[in-house]
Amino acid sequence: MSVWEGLVGQQPAIAQLQQAVAGDMTHAWLFCGPPGSGRSNAALAFASALQCEFGGCGECASCHQAKIGAHPDIVLTRTEKLSIGVDEVRELVRRSALAPAGRRWQIMVIEDADRLTDQAANALLKAIEEPNPRTVWLLCAPTVEDVLPTIRSRTRLIVLSTPSVAEVADFLVGDGADPAVADYAARVSQGHIGRARGLARDADSRARRNEVVAIPARLRNLGAAMSAASELNDVAKREADAQTAIVDERERADLDRAYGVVERGRRPKEYAPALRDLEKSQKTRAKRRQLDVVDRSLMDLVSVYRDALAIQLRTGSAMVNTELGRELETLASEPPETNVRRIDAIFAAREQMLEFNVPVLLVLESLMVSLMLDVAA
Repeated sequence: MSVWEGLVGQQPAIAQLQQAVAGDMTHAWLFCGPPGSGRSNAALAFASALQCEFGGCGECASCHQAKIGAHPDIVLTRTEKLSIGVDEVRELVRRSALAPAGRRWQIMVIEDADRLTDQAANALLKAIEEPNPRTVWLLCAPTVEDVLPTIRSRTRLIVLSTPSVAEVADFLVGDGADPAVADYAARVSQGHIGRARGLARDADSRARRNEVVAIPARLRNLGAAMSAASELNDVAKREADAQTAIVDERERADLDRAYGVVERGRRPKEYAPALRDLEKSQKTRAKRRQLDVVDRSLMDLVSVYRDALAIQLRTGSAMVNTELGRELETLASEPPETNVRRIDAIFAAREQMLEFNVPVLLVLESLMVSLMLDVAA
């Protein structure tokens, strides 16, 4: 199985990358594509292929090391925080100046280049402007506009597309999913490979999504709107806490071990500030996880109103939420402009939450009121 097998529906991008592996190389690349298209997977597959003597066979020791994240010359930076700071980038730049351990490349992969602070981006720019001859930078971002113009002008662009429902379903079946579940997960994930795989593997995730897309039909009065906002906020917080709890516990144990708290039974004076820094980092990570869960739910809501518009306007486009027949008919009985306004309200809520740091519950309460049904219609 070659390193390219997991890139669903990305044949044009794969062809570009294979051509580069064959010799058409440059020192910096920018991978762009919609959420779930596989930007980081493509970058890591490319990194594996560049290190492989056979162009990405997927079977050799180098490919195996890359697959499990143990290759000494592939450095992956992914953040659980809201941004990537200048200190972290400076450390990457310092490391990028070193010669690779092996005979091929030193490859620096930044999974969330759109989260670079301005200072961090400027620090990275200098390294890309004056590259080490054997260093390759692979940056991932949703769009080219999410990266500084001075950086993207010095990179070669790889654009990934959203895979089709059929392509995602086939991939999930090959991954061991039941065909019916695979079809459902592929349809409702709307081409997001990671989301589709999670839905196919976890019945609880499918149940939570069903609860979210049932919200629009419930919004018949102010009480229902407030209740829906509170429930969505609580579910997101619980899911985020569950995702971070194990990692938090392991990090705390590692810190205690590093400072000898376990062995000596006492805390040196350097321990307290290190613990504060760790707890601050963990709090930031938990907040980002909660925002990610809420954002995913908001996009599920968009899919409901988009389906209602498709019914109203008779577009003939494929429906995402085919299970919501009666609920969609109710939404479609209102003027199309109303559902357009609701979609606009959801995107405005996402901006308030993600860009302007408005408290999540406050955003959700305001949004649910905006989404309320016109019961007099």
